[in-house]
Amino acid sequence: MKPPGSNANYAKTLNNTGKSNKPGVQQVVISDAQSGQRLDNFLLSRLKGVPRSLVYRLVRRGEVRINKGRKRPDYRLRSGDVVRIPPVRTAVREQKALTRLGSDWLDEHIVYEDEYLLALNKPSGMAVHGGSGISLGVIETIRQLRPQAPYLELVHRLDRETSGCLLIAKRRSALTALHAQLRERKTDKRYLALVNGSWRGKARRVEAALTKNQTRSGERIARVSEAGSEAISRFVPKTVYTESTLVEIELMTGRTHQARVHAAHINHPIAGDEKYGDKGFNRTLRNLGLKRLFLHAASITIEHPGTNQKIKLQAALPDELQMVLKQLAK
Repeated sequence: MKPPGSNANYAKTLNNTGKSNKPGVQQVVISDAQSGQRLDNFLLSRLKGVPRSLVYRLVRRGEVRINKGRKRPDYRLRSGDVVRIPPVRTAVREQKALTRLGSDWLDEHIVYEDEYLLALNKPSGMAVHGGSGISLGVIETIRQLRPQAPYLELVHRLDRETSGCLLIAKRRSALTALHAQLRERKTDKRYLALVNGSWRGKARRVEAALTKNQTRSGERIARVSEAGSEAISRFVPKTVYTESTLVEIELMTGRTHQARVHAAHINHPIAGDEKYGDKGFNRTLRNLGLKRLFLHAASITIEHPGTNQKIKLQAALPDELQMVLKQLAK
C-alpha cells in the first residue's frame, strides 16, 4: 500500500520575498502531522546529505530559528511554528550514493507499508542512522528518497551488521503507540542466528543482566554484569548441524547487542561476530562463504497503531545466509 496523496499534512515552505532573507533561506511552516517532532530530527529530514554534527552546529549558532527565536535541538515542534532553515551545502559524495541507490532500492527492501508505518528488510552493513563517522544511515536515506513525506522516524534500532525487519513510523501517533508496546513488552521479536556448536536439549531461556560501555575509540560494547539492566532472551534450536546450530532467538528485552552477548555467554557465539564471537569458528564459516554476521531480524509482531489488530511483519533470510545453510547441509 502507498501513503495517501493528500498534501494537507505536509509542511509549507514560504516564498522568500522579504529583503532581509538571504538567497536559499527557507521559512517552513510546521503542519499538524509534524507537531511533536524534535527540531534536530526535522532538520535532518530536510537537509539532504548534511552530517548530524553540522545540523547541531547550525542550531547552536542560532542560524536555525523557530518563530524568529533560538531553540534547543530537542525542542518539540508545534503546529504553526515557522522554522528558519539557512542555506547549507549538500554533501556531494553522499548525494551520488543516494543516486546510485535510487527509489528502486527502497521498493525492493520494503516488506510492508501503509499510512501509519513502513517495515524494511534492512541489509547488513548499513547503519540505521548517521553518527560515529556515518552521516547517512537508513533513516536519512529514506527521508531523502521521499522528500515529501511529512514524518519518518525509527521505531527501534538494529546493529549495523544485523539484517532484517526494521520499523519506521510515518505518524507521530504511530511512533508513540509502538514505543509504548516496546516498553510494555507487547511486541514479539524473533531473530535467526547461526551459532557455534551442536545444540543439546530443547529451548533455553537466558536471563543475564547487561551493562553498556564505550571504548576510547567510541565503539559500543556490552557485558554480562549483575549491576546491569535486565536482559532476557530465549533460544530455540531449529536445525542442528555437525559443528553449528541454526537457532531462533526471541528477545524479551531490547538491550544493546543482547542476542550476541547472550549467545556468547552460553558458549554458543554467533557466526561472523568479530566482537563477541569465536575466531576459529568464524574462520571456518568464512571458508564456507560467510562474509558477515549471521544474525537476521526475521519477524516482529505488533499491535497495529491504527487498527489495534495484531500483525506479524516478516523479512526473508538474505540469499547470502541461505547459501551458507545449504553448504552446511551438504
